[in-house]
Parts: sequence; C-alpha cells; structure tokens
Amino acid sequence: MTMNPFKGKQFQQDVIIVAVGYYLRYNLSYREVQEILYDRGINVSHTTIYRWVQEYGKLLYQIWKKKNKK
Repeated sequence: MTMNPFKGKQFQQDVIIVAVGYYLRYNLSYREVQEILYDRGINVSHTTIYRWVQEYGKLLYQIWKKKNKK
C-alpha cells in the first residue's frame, strides 16, 4: 500500500503538481508561479510554493525521470 504524499493538504494535488512543475520546468520564481496561479483563480502564497518545491520537487523529478526513460 502506497501512501499519498498529498493527503491532508489544503490545496488539491493537481494544484501542487502544477505549481511545482511550473517552477522546475520553466525556471520561474516563486512569485511568478504565484501570479500565474492567481490569474487562474488560485490564491496561494509564494512561501507555500517554496515549501511545496522543497517537499515534492525531488519526488516529481523522479516520477518524470522514470516516465521519460529512453
């Protein structure tokens, strides 16, 4: 049984994945990611995005690497 690392979070899993993905993929600042999400109706602070990147960045990178194996 695998644990859901997003369980109990205030924001939905999709929001966290998109925010971390924007930061990592497009080399944006935390405030730039915050603005993009705000434009899409999601109000989240840049410090929360920072914490998400610290908590989920490595996990999401490993998943991406596994899916994009050649």
